[in-house]
Amino acid sequence: MSRNYLVRRIPDLQGVPCPCGTSTRAITRKDTDIANVHVTQIFEAKKHFHKRCTEIYYVLEGQGRMEVGDDVFDVSPGTVVMIPAGMPHAGRGNFKILLVGVPALEPDDEYLLEA
Repeated sequence: MSRNYLVRRIPDLQGVPCPCGTSTRAITRKDTDIANVHVTQIFEAKKHFHKRCTEIYYVLEGQGRMEVGDDVFDVSPGTVVMIPAGMPHAGRGNFKILLVGVPALEPDDEYLLEA
């Protein structure tokens, strides 16, 4: 029988640098084009947007501030933020999120707005 599911443990995966800080990528576009699942430690994220990917953040730990469009607000554990495709956003502070991207983020769909 072929296995058509995926099991990964976040502690077993290596984090990679990203514009937000460090991202541990459990499910990526290489696995499915439906959605991606990352656990990301946000440190002073650079403002950016995605043309095709809507992102949903669930804050796991820490606290900080999110800038989404023209709005700025505090985030802490239990906060959920949905960021539509095309919406500029950034995180400030030091917090960890579960990030779900729909459809799955493509490597060329990240546009930085600040250096």
